[in-house]
Amino acid sequence: MDSLNLRTKVITEINLVPPDKLEELYNFIHYFRLGIEVSEPSLNKNMQFAGCWNDMSDEVFANFNEEMITRRQQGFLGRRSDEASLD
Repeated sequence: MDSLNLRTKVITEINLVPPDKLEELYNFIHYFRLGIEVSEPSLNKNMQFAGCWNDMSDEVFANFNEEMITRRQQGFLGRRSDEASLD
């Protein structure tokens, strides 16, 4: 469905909303739009790191990867011993 057709359908639906519910609908649409605007920059901020390991040599990346695996295992081992058993 194209954007213009979809926009027309949304406006048609809005026109069918009872007047006493318009404020509630406005608040929903307004905060929905604000949420989209706030979330978009964070995606771009995270994407600046995409491909940051491309310039690592295979040996450096292998060492990095092994260190990450070891740290994750250590972190989860400590966490599991702290959790209460549900049995």
